[in-house]
Amino acid sequence: MKVIIIGAGQVGFHIASRLAIENKDVVVIDLDSEALRRISDEIDAQVLRGSGSSPIVLEEAGIKEAEIFLALTDSDETNLVACLVANILSPATKKLARIRNSDFDEYHKIFREHAPHIDTVINPEIEVVKTIERLLEVPGAVDVGEFADGRMKFIGVRLDATARLAGIKLSDIKTKMGRRTLIAAVIRNEELIIPTGKDRLLPGDLVYFISEADKLTETLSAFDKHAQPLNRVLIVGGGRIGYRLANFLEKKSIYTKIIEKNPERCAQLAENMNKTVILCGDGSDQSLMLEENISEMDAVITLTDDEETNILVSLLSRRMGVRETITKISKFSYFPLMSMIGIEQVVSPRLSAINTILQHIRRGKVLSAISIKGEQAEVLEAVALPTSDIVGKPLKNISFPKGTLLIGIIHNDDVITPSGDSIVEPDDRIIIFARRKAVPQIEKILTVKLEFF
Repeated sequence: MKVIIIGAGQVGFHIASRLAIENKDVVVIDLDSEALRRISDEIDAQVLRGSGSSPIVLEEAGIKEAEIFLALTDSDETNLVACLVANILSPATKKLARIRNSDFDEYHKIFREHAPHIDTVINPEIEVVKTIERLLEVPGAVDVGEFADGRMKFIGVRLDATARLAGIKLSDIKTKMGRRTLIAAVIRNEELIIPTGKDRLLPGDLVYFISEADKLTETLSAFDKHAQPLNRVLIVGGGRIGYRLANFLEKKSIYTKIIEKNPERCAQLAENMNKTVILCGDGSDQSLMLEENISEMDAVITLTDDEETNILVSLLSRRMGVRETITKISKFSYFPLMSMIGIEQVVSPRLSAINTILQHIRRGKVLSAISIKGEQAEVLEAVALPTSDIVGKPLKNISFPKGTLLIGIIHNDDVITPSGDSIVEPDDRIIIFARRKAVPQIEKILTVKLEFF
């Protein structure tokens, strides 16, 4: 597979890194020599200095041989023009573009059906709001993914020392809980573990499990995570993400406040919001937080453009008694540090965009893909195609690649937690957990022939 990426920023770098590890032919185009040098030094990818909207540069990059074209610069206009030129030169190439401006929200479908014929438009701000929505719906969750149109949940929770499951073997979970629950992975001391029945869950582990949506409350209770009503939310940062989130919370009839320090932006928010209370001030000001009775809030979500402010406000909120905090982080280098300082629920527009991009560039009929734990692994939802190696025989007779685990089967309307005797039928939806290095082998298992669906 040949992939051309326009934009060598954080998203472009991480997508290129992921695809290069999977032995895909990657070309990265950018005008920034330093950004290209970083890629050539750290990634097995070809780099090309120039404009991604230049037909000459795209011809040199091999656009006519490319299966995937990713326009990921920080400029919406550049991405749109690049896709237009790519469509003229190679209409068969699948095109994805990152478009952040909300002015384009109503035009995504038009961009698909008409020139520049962008197959997938990705707005990181929309994707990160969806991530926040999922976290708010699941008490105590560090990560939340949805599959099978929301019928199955992939959840990551931190195991407390007092939890009922702390210290028990995975093989004993069914006896302890009264039913079988599949533990897909455990993060312990920043190391990803795919556990066996002999392994024990230890306090402090970040445990990932799969659950049917209608049984999620029961499953969470085994981890001593209990649903609590979400009635009052404070958003720190009234930018585009904060505005989108506040609109969502208003529709849910959740009392919402926004703290924003830019007076002009406060005026815009006050004019456009219906019920949300707009406060003009600095969210890191402890006296302001006390004055606004922050301890009465069910959740504080920090969405400013400054990571340090977001971290500081989240820590301050926890100290003042707020039950739940969600922190926006853009720098990937900060992620491993967050749990060490007591910040568990972290969101990133860039990581949300990467997850969305990955599901659209995987071979086979992949419906969704989620990266977990610093992109060490992926969870893929796909349709089992009739001629795939995975169908028609018990799972115990299938040689799965090392570092993979089939964690869910949706057959017609039935949700199945698989065992060794389970059989995947053609057109079943399957959910597979895989370490990053195993993803290319999973793609082969899911593919009928080397083409996109």
